[in-house]
Amino acid sequence: MIERKSGQSLWRQIANDISDSIRSGTYAPGSKLPTEAELSQQYGVNRHTLRRAISELAEDGVIRVEQGRGSFVQEHVLDYLVAKKTRFSDNVLRQKRTPGGRTLLLTEEAGDPAILKQLGLSRGARLVRLDRIGEVDGRPISVGSHYFPADKVPGFADLHRELDSITKVLTHLGYGEYTRLETRVTARMPDAADADHLQQPRNRPVLVIESINVDPTGTPIEYGFARYAADRFQLVFES
Repeated sequence: MIERKSGQSLWRQIANDISDSIRSGTYAPGSKLPTEAELSQQYGVNRHTLRRAISELAEDGVIRVEQGRGSFVQEHVLDYLVAKKTRFSDNVLRQKRTPGGRTLLLTEEAGDPAILKQLGLSRGARLVRLDRIGEVDGRPISVGSHYFPADKVPGFADLHRELDSITKVLTHLGYGEYTRLETRVTARMPDAADADHLQQPRNRPVLVIESINVDPTGTPIEYGFARYAADRFQLVFES
């Protein structure tokens, strides 16, 4: 609890006490904290002081604040294995967690020259583009754009609406043994759209992962450009 004559600010004492409660298991990963009103009453402080403590915990990545829903204890970080066969769902299931996602955009378009170059395609080639949010245990962890040579993935849109999985679609089209050719990782601050999709503040960095997957003949079949919530995700490279 807090001591008003300790010389330490009240909001800092509250933040430390909530952190101690999280470490001790009083509040489990993913669980919701009591409301602002309940915490203010518990600590005997006004909401301004309480909000300062909550803000500090959120900045430190101890909790997350979801507008209109409340404050939640941050979940465990996902270890994401980057290997010859890198599969989102497999990585999540391996850690006994639940994969999911939702589609933001699925279309066919004229290829951007820079992306066509990554896929080894000539100017004018058309691409299937899939923008998708990846989720773990119902929480967004990534937002990414996936590009496929349109002539290599006939019926991709209808298949994805039915199967809701890139791996399942590529397997159906005969590319089930696709492998990772290249992975490039950088970090930056998210733009407003990415921060909104990932449910995180704009002052918290994201990991940007560019990837190229190839079919069994070594021909590029997918170029990906994804942004991952850095506080919920860490890369593990297979040696």
